[in-house]
Amino acid sequence: MLLISTTNLDTGMPVVWNIGAIAGSGHPLALDTIRRVLLASAAIPGAFPPVLFDVTVDGRPYQELHVDGGAIAQALLYPEQLGASRRAARAAGRAVFPVRAWLIRNGRIGVLPEATGRRTLSIAQRSVATMLNAGGYHDSLRMYLNAERDGVDFQMTWIGEDFTTPFTTAFDRDYMRALFEYGAARMRAGRIRERRPPLA
Repeated sequence: MLLISTTNLDTGMPVVWNIGAIAGSGHPLALDTIRRVLLASAAIPGAFPPVLFDVTVDGRPYQELHVDGGAIAQALLYPEQLGASRRAARAAGRAVFPVRAWLIRNGRIGVLPEATGRRTLSIAQRSVATMLNAGGYHDSLRMYLNAERDGVDFQMTWIGEDFTTPFTTAFDRDYMRALFEYGAARMRAGRIRERRPPLA
């Protein structure tokens, strides 16, 4: 399954789109819908405009505003329905297929200490960065706990505190090369996978 999440701003709820099912539906609007879902999933609130979806509920037409799923959760491991069906099967004594989940967090688990400027913009930037980082950690912890509950083999990796190359600008070649070499070295040392987030 290729699943993509967005946030429905009108309901304040996450929406999980099964892109494979949409693509295989044969519906004439399937391609346009997939393109709109991709746009919405990248529509960072405040930075990019939301995407409008025309929907029909109980025969009445509506429009929904969707933005990046990160407004609610930075990552999606699997939909709750999958976990619920596995729990029900196990409770009934039925066999379930083994499932392994891999989570790659393209970031650090914690915020590196840094002196914060005393101006409003610096404080706001540092506050947002701290909030996003904490949200990412809590998402990782939630996914780990859900996987444990549902009998899913969970493994994850992230950028550790031992990676010290300073970040300057997005897509900086020297930074990206250093990060690639860091990941390759961890792979060679057998330190690329962890069974749970730190402090879990």
